[in-house]
Amino acid sequence: MDVTMSQSTVAGRAQAPPSKSYTHRAILAAGYADGATVADPLISADTRATMRAVEAFGGSVEHDEAENRLEIDGFDGDPETPADVIDCANSGTTIRLTTAAASLADGLTVLTGDESLRSRPQGPLLRAIDQLGGHAESTRSNGQAPLVVGGPITGGSAAIPGDVSSQFITALLMAGAVTDAGIDLSLQTELKSAPYVDITLEVMEAFGVSARKTKNGFSVSGYQEYDAGDGYTVPGDFSSISYLLAAGVLAGEGELTIGGAYPSAQGDQAIVDIIREMGGDVSWDEEAGKLTVTESSLTGVEVSVADTPDLLPTIAVLGAVADGTTRITDCEHVRYKETDRVSAMAEALEKMGATIEEEQETLSIVGSESSLIGATVDGRADHRIIMSLAIAGLVAEGSTTITGAEHVDVSFPNFFETIEGIGASVSR
Repeated sequence: MDVTMSQSTVAGRAQAPPSKSYTHRAILAAGYADGATVADPLISADTRATMRAVEAFGGSVEHDEAENRLEIDGFDGDPETPADVIDCANSGTTIRLTTAAASLADGLTVLTGDESLRSRPQGPLLRAIDQLGGHAESTRSNGQAPLVVGGPITGGSAAIPGDVSSQFITALLMAGAVTDAGIDLSLQTELKSAPYVDITLEVMEAFGVSARKTKNGFSVSGYQEYDAGDGYTVPGDFSSISYLLAAGVLAGEGELTIGGAYPSAQGDQAIVDIIREMGGDVSWDEEAGKLTVTESSLTGVEVSVADTPDLLPTIAVLGAVADGTTRITDCEHVRYKETDRVSAMAEALEKMGATIEEEQETLSIVGSESSLIGATVDGRADHRIIMSLAIAGLVAEGSTTITGAEHVDVSFPNFFETIEGIGASVSR
């Protein structure tokens, strides 16, 4: 599906979708448990992949659409060997978290996904499972899916880099809690995207499981049981909130209020401070979970995305409209997402008239030399690229057509309906 955005303004009220990161972890934690109720989950292409994985390991997942909650019967820390290949589709979180779960099973599990997922790095996680006494390999011997994983691991120690994906640490900590001996992880490099591990620790704690940071990495004790008690409620998603905030600060006509914005461990909460630093008028009632933003003149800033890789596309669009230069640093790991998001944003924004300077670890957007004009741009089958370019289309002269726009289903299925509801001109 192609979507065309026309220059328009926004105002009113929008609701943030539930967090994809928290939903993934809550579904799998309920799988590790005897079962649990997960309220307000994000139901999307990615999280459905994690639901299918829980079912493949012997659990069951039922979605109560009227109440928007998941009733999950878990596999109680003892996953069955799946009867078929686990298809993780385009979800990197799913394949990494369930690769570690697969290392607990007696037999062999095969995991794969779409073409994009089969190009993403998994090698460090496979090597860590090998260190823990399991069996994990890439069928093509290139550290990429399809993967074959066997166990059962009983715990132990492993060394793993921290600068490829924090999801490796998340996967091993969640699995380690139900091993006999627990797992001690030592980091070989600095941890990037660290707030995502904080999210994991927060969700594990909500399910009655403890893990901790150590001097050199992380540790989780074994023989623990996942139990969410009366259930778990998923908070709003700040990665998705970033697009709504950007829409309000760039194209607001009066106030735009965003609900569901409660504080949590999400690193992408940083978007509030980034927009403020650029000169944006944003107020946050944390107790009510309400953000209010108005159209503002922005000035370029330098910002690291070492811990907030999903914010790069949003910041790039803000920089293309801001005065001066916006320099995004520490972004090499952003090249290994659903697509190379650094080059994807550089290519699309240049096509729309922005002045861009791209290096391996930095992306500079010279807003003072940029004037956005509508164009046809490639969404790269990447939900975050598509949504950020849609916001650029709100302020670009003329019309902007984004290809493959259906991929917003990965994290924000009703994105276009939401921005249309606050005034954006959207043509499908």
